[in-house]
Amino acid sequence: MAESTIKSGDYSTIQWTSLSITHVEYPQGEWFGKILAITSLLPLVIIIAFTTLIIFRRDLHTISYFLGILLNEAINFILKHLIKELRPCKGREILHTEYGMPSSHSQFMWFFSMYLSFFVLIRLHHGSSSFSLESLWKYLVTLGGFVAASLVSYSRIYLQYHTSMQVICGAMLGVVFAVIWFTITQFFLTPLYPVITSWPICELLMIRDSTLIPNVMWFEYTSHRTESSLLFRTRQRKLASMKAQ
Repeated sequence: MAESTIKSGDYSTIQWTSLSITHVEYPQGEWFGKILAITSLLPLVIIIAFTTLIIFRRDLHTISYFLGILLNEAINFILKHLIKELRPCKGREILHTEYGMPSSHSQFMWFFSMYLSFFVLIRLHHGSSSFSLESLWKYLVTLGGFVAASLVSYSRIYLQYHTSMQVICGAMLGVVFAVIWFTITQFFLTPLYPVITSWPICELLMIRDSTLIPNVMWFEYTSHRTESSLLFRTRQRKLASMKAQ
């Protein structure tokens, strides 16, 4: 995003500022800082992944999860402009004009990771999996989420975008709001999913509820095989009929 004042087509008078979600600086020639800078872009990757999932899968719980992420970001935006605590990046204030308390990256990642752990450990059940294997991959996914959140949080301190307190406050807010939003989703929104999916607009958009399906991937795989088998047999009968004629 650029803030500019153009006079008589003279582009030399333009003052530029960057999008904070994409412009990430790190010490030149430092490989560790570069890795952390790339890691700090994880929230953008997650948003793109959610958008893709919603477009192609159209599952209500995925939509609810993403809605929680958006509400979490809205809360962060409101708090930043109420507290108005500046960032610690000395000498780079022109590039980073937003307030720093609480850290939006930290709040985003800890909300995402905490909610992911609840979803994987409480809601997700694969009936066809053995208990030991199911538990192992669930714990690995949960651990991976928390490691990612920790790395992104540390990157914001190392790259001097936030103070330690700004990152800690963001993380705590993300965790608390994840607990609240998962509780709302689990006990208040989920029972309404069958009603919501019956709305004409949801039927038009093919919004679905996969809550009661133990293993969605296995269900879709077997459904696809069954449908493909039926179509194949129908095609074979048509070909045989045409040859007989």
